[in-house]
Formats: sequence, C-alpha cells, structure tokens
Amino acid sequence: MPERRLVCSLDDLPPGAMKLVDVGKFGVGVYNVRGEFYAIVNYCSHEGAPLCLGLVGGTNEFAPNEPGGLRRVRDGQIVRCPWHNWEFDITTGQSVADPTRRIRTYQVDVADGEVYLTA
Repeated sequence: MPERRLVCSLDDLPPGAMKLVDVGKFGVGVYNVRGEFYAIVNYCSHEGAPLCLGLVGGTNEFAPNEPGGLRRVRDGQIVRCPWHNWEFDITTGQSVADPTRRIRTYQVDVADGEVYLTA
C-alpha cells in the first residue's frame, strides 16, 4: 500500500531543484518544474542507470521553419540519463525518443508549506 511521506519544506525545493528520497529499491527524485512538483523513480528503463543523477534541461524537436531545422523545447522538464543520454519527461515519465518506454512516476502534493511524496 502506498505511503505518504514528508520530503522537505517547500522552501528547500525551489523551481529547478530536485531532492532524492530514499524510497524503495532505487530511490525517487522529487522535482520542482516551474512551480509544479513531480516525482520519478531513480532508475533508467534502458539499462538501470541512476536516472535522477542526470542533467535536467530541455530537448530538441523538429521545426522545419527554424534555422537549423530544430527548436529547443520543454526546458527544465527533461532529465537525461547519465549513462547513455536517454531523455525522459519528468512530468509524465515518458521517453522522449520512444513514447512506448516510460519510467515510474509518483504523486507529489504540498500542504502547509511541506512537500509530500506518496510512494
């Protein structure tokens, strides 16, 4: 049965920050993406890397009318695996390159200035 647990105070997780929580076998990364909170398993579905240790940024998408044919999108929303650079959307758990691949996501809520994870 999922359990709701305290992660940290709201002040300790500003926009762009991540807090790794010792939950389950691999841990869970709790992220503040532009003021919204999301949580993903610290395990890349490709080959098991500690995903939450990867860089957070955006990704490129095809844009034929842009110089170079690419446009930068979803800044602060994409985590890149530290082993093989696989990209996952923190807000959905979905792989950027292969929408059939996902990572596990968890519910996060804020109450009375505290951030909580249900896992």
